Amino acid sequence: MPHPTDSNTDGHTYGHTDSTADGTTDGASNGTPHATPDGNEAYGKKPFKRSKSHFADRVTADGRDGWPVEAGRYRLVVSRACPWASRAVISRRLLGLEDAISLALTDPLQDDRSWRFTLDPDGRDPVLGIRFLSEAYDAREKDYPGGVSVPALVDVPSGQLVTNDYQQLTLDFATEWTALHRPGAPDLYPEPLREEIDVVMAGVYRDVNNGVYRAGFATGQSDYEAAFHDLFRRLDLLSERLSDQRYLVGDTLTEADIRLFTTLVRFDSVYHGHFKCNQFKLAEDPVLWAYAKDLFQTPGFGDTVDFHHIKQHYYQVHTGINPTGIVPIGPDLSGWLTPHYREELGGRPFGDGTPPGPVPRAEEVPPSGRPESLLTGY
Repeated sequence: MPHPTDSNTDGHTYGHTDSTADGTTDGASNGTPHATPDGNEAYGKKPFKRSKSHFADRVTADGRDGWPVEAGRYRLVVSRACPWASRAVISRRLLGLEDAISLALTDPLQDDRSWRFTLDPDGRDPVLGIRFLSEAYDAREKDYPGGVSVPALVDVPSGQLVTNDYQQLTLDFATEWTALHRPGAPDLYPEPLREEIDVVMAGVYRDVNNGVYRAGFATGQSDYEAAFHDLFRRLDLLSERLSDQRYLVGDTLTEADIRLFTTLVRFDSVYHGHFKCNQFKLAEDPVLWAYAKDLFQTPGFGDTVDFHHIKQHYYQVHTGINPTGIVPIGPDLSGWLTPHYREELGGRPFGDGTPPGPVPRAEEVPPSGRPESLLTGY
């Protein structure tokens, strides 16, 4: 996720604070050239701007960028707090790439050396052997002028970052990694629907995925109001679109649904209050709430969500807009498990395929992060 940085990427980032970055940011940087004295306090005080990913190599079936698809070669580094990283986690699970691409989980909180592996024994990622994600960035390009973002795909043999291009990463999972997909994996980017999917995703990205950050990190009333109105105008359009169809494009799950879901699932917990996106709560829009619950209860979506990490990160890291670091107790999360009745609209979640199997034990969301057990807050 991005950070107000000088040259940031498109995920959850940390870096310089000369300008802002391409997503929400979480922490700082890698402690040397990337470190910043005001770090997270810059949120809400410097203009928000999302820049393109600095490392945009692609892992492809033909290896044309020098990175061929290969089982076990790459490690996906994510934070469960980050919506951009969560896209990759959901895509990986739906497609059954767990055995092909290992997963590294960072602490939802950061210090000035970037995303850190303090959830692991001895504070080191057990596969990469590093304490901070910034070490993989430096292995690729020492002292590059940008932030440290997730999701990040790292080459295990060399320890180098391959890409932090979160926009392309999941599309490649769907189209370049097909030889390693599980039997019954859904087609998340079906070729006949790609033009429509791209149009829908562009609006969702501009006004919703990025829109909540434009509102939350706005430095002036006019910027905030513009982002606010764009966001809720788009949500109204999406609600209308979804009133008579189960999914955004076609009658099956696609990449478009993944991208909208990762913002919607965080909406009432953090964006409504923390980012001042408060025209209405998600739970107050019958269509969007039912749609989000439908996805949450679909294998591959809700079983990857950790509300505890989400709330910790946003409220404790963004000290520029929440200087006390107090994490709110609400909202009540039990509603995520209530009936949604979206089956009445038809649709086939996995098309001709099947749901993913059980979550690998090592990747299970801890009980404290689940709706049924996170009802009393902290």
